[in-house]
Amino acid sequence: MDIHLAIEGRHDLAGQIYRQLRAGIVEGRLAGGTRLPSTRDLAGRLGVSRKTTLDVFERLLAEGYLVARAGAGTFVAEGLGRLPVGSSAQTRAAVTARSQSKPRARAQPVWDTLLRASPMPIPAAGVPHDFIGGVTDKTLFPFDAWRRCVNHALRVQARGRGTYREAAGEQDLRLAVSRYLAFSRAVPGNWEDVFVTQGAQHALDLIARVTLRPGDVAAVEDPGYPPARDCFAALGAKVVPVPVDAQGLIVAKLPKHARLVYVTPSHQFPLGMPMSLERRVELLEWAQQRGALIVEDDYDCEYRFEGRAMEPLKSLDRAGLVAYVGTFSKTMLPELRMGYVVPPASLQAPLRKARQVGDWHGCTLTQTALARFILDGHFAKHLRRMHKVYATRRTCLLEHLRGDLAPWFEPIVPHAGIHLAAHLKPPLDEATLVAAARDASIGLYGLARFHVRVPPRPGLLFGYGGIAADDIDAALGRLARLMPTLARR
Repeated sequence: MDIHLAIEGRHDLAGQIYRQLRAGIVEGRLAGGTRLPSTRDLAGRLGVSRKTTLDVFERLLAEGYLVARAGAGTFVAEGLGRLPVGSSAQTRAAVTARSQSKPRARAQPVWDTLLRASPMPIPAAGVPHDFIGGVTDKTLFPFDAWRRCVNHALRVQARGRGTYREAAGEQDLRLAVSRYLAFSRAVPGNWEDVFVTQGAQHALDLIARVTLRPGDVAAVEDPGYPPARDCFAALGAKVVPVPVDAQGLIVAKLPKHARLVYVTPSHQFPLGMPMSLERRVELLEWAQQRGALIVEDDYDCEYRFEGRAMEPLKSLDRAGLVAYVGTFSKTMLPELRMGYVVPPASLQAPLRKARQVGDWHGCTLTQTALARFILDGHFAKHLRRMHKVYATRRTCLLEHLRGDLAPWFEPIVPHAGIHLAAHLKPPLDEATLVAAARDASIGLYGLARFHVRVPPRPGLLFGYGGIAADDIDAALGRLARLMPTLARR
């Protein structure tokens, strides 16, 4: 039979012929039992060497798409699970439509509801002055020191055997993290209490997997951190948003049967206020009465600019109620994917099993390098440097919000973190301001996306981790000149 094969150029000739023949067989255009031209005839028609067509036929024979019959020729194999072929183009279209309407692999319906909008803001492309939250300044990272730590880790690994490692992480890193937490955050415990993860989101996923069943209630702050909500919902939990006020999560409004409560008490996300000590004690009492787990996300607690640091819930926990989650994404680089959790003792064994079922353990090279980075003092030095840098940026931002932008903004001044929120004064519209600022090459991000049930009050989240002080000054000066026009719309 005649076969139409298209050859483009003189590159990868065998590959081009193979892919077209295989597609014809799999898609049903070459039915089982069809006799193919000889390799000599096919080579002549296509203008290629016979060796090329021989190589193609040998590969298709080896893979079972073709069968050779002595003295008869080469034929398409029978019984392949290919699409049925109709007698007309209309029939083939109907078959295709039916196959598309009944996919063989189906995801759970919950995945159709998650991440309908971006879970977190995406950096504005081509915008030089970008106030996106949650990012760090990569240009100030001590790459030379990090390179030496990676080289050390390579030497360490070269001396050992290639084996699977402890699911909870490398001992050196767990020791380094435990010492750091005891000194800087008053979180008690030893290295065995620390469980290394690939960032805070990974920690949330592991915790939820071992504590939540489909239908269990997980309470989250409203407004709050969207990826946490999506993580719990993806596992089948009923996610209930709970409002916050100036003291943090309103414990009195927690659902009675919540099995897990996710909070950001040191620096509420996204508004920034800390949870009061009275409210922390109330939350611990509530959790103990109901046997619930508190997940404390201390995502950027390292940067404190005013007042005394509030004690983490974990430091007040005497009953094994709190899983303390931290990350290196806000202090080092998000690309490292390094975080940790200090769970209650009752969750240590289940978390190990959950990690083994998933990916067994993280990258030991990165863990060994990070342990050296911390234990040798590079991490503390980097934090001191970045604290000064971020303090300058924060001051510059507040000077504008309290100065030339004061007629339009009400800033919520946090004591810590690398972002702050500011509400808009009526009648300004959040979406209109964000769009107008984008046209002026300023990347601004609204607060509405972080709300669920609580009616959002128009406002913006200003991240200053990835924008220099000079750029903050220039961008907000431009914004101040733009605001009178927006206010009149």
